[in-house]
Amino acid sequence: MAVYKRSYRAYNGGLTPTWSRFWILTRYAWRYIFRSRFMTIFFIVCFFPAIVMLLGLYLNHSDVLLRLLRLPPGRALITNLSTYFLVFLGIQAGFAMLLTAFAGPTLISPDLANNALPLYFCRPFSRKEYVFGKFCVIAWLVSLITWVPGLILFLVEAGLSGGSWIWDNLWLARALFFGGLADAVVLALIGLALSAWVKWKPVAGALVLGVFFLGAGFGAAINAVMGTTNGYFIDIGHMLSALWASLFRVNDFDTSLGTAVFQLAAVSALCLWLLSRKVRAFEVVK
Repeated sequence: MAVYKRSYRAYNGGLTPTWSRFWILTRYAWRYIFRSRFMTIFFIVCFFPAIVMLLGLYLNHSDVLLRLLRLPPGRALITNLSTYFLVFLGIQAGFAMLLTAFAGPTLISPDLANNALPLYFCRPFSRKEYVFGKFCVIAWLVSLITWVPGLILFLVEAGLSGGSWIWDNLWLARALFFGGLADAVVLALIGLALSAWVKWKPVAGALVLGVFFLGAGFGAAINAVMGTTNGYFIDIGHMLSALWASLFRVNDFDTSLGTAVFQLAAVSALCLWLLSRKVRAFEVVK
């Protein structure tokens, strides 16, 4: 517009609060992800195990069903709720890993491939807000299929078992929340780091799965050849399982809670360092 016309006006509309500007990236990324019919269907399928286990909790309190199964009086169908919720979290974590493999590569790699980061950072966006906005895309998706339905299952069981049950078993809700939250954080950071360093989306998605499966394979090989348990340090899936087992008070792992937390924190720190190396307003090409 020519300046001499003096017909331009300053913007008088509403301004987005500074603290929530990162949410713009999250909202539009979700819109892009769910444009795919496959992703929408897969996300809905991720809730099927929660529905099945919800029915299991209801049937566990059904006297009619227990009589049909010819169980002794007072015998419950589900005897160990800690293991029950742990199995649910493990199943949902598998779906969450696949969800990250599909959604993660679409977040940062297109911006890097099209040199779009300068367009972001010339606006009131910092690098931290950019990374956090992309982080929330995966973190919220994983949370919606892990600890959120897990807490719903806990509340349903509390309603069926009575008011006193919830206070005696409040630690199960804490285990569901922190176990699902740890899975969401680790998967989101791994997905973003691989999306930033691998610009080809199919390869980045395959690497998300490779981090877990190859890590488990190499870790098992190291343990078998060296006669040690140090191979678990490169097995992220094992460390997550050890963390969940400690939270749910299931002693099936030799790895301690402190070791699992330290290894997962180290993986998260490595992913943040990789992101800091790639998410910049400029790129040096040699």
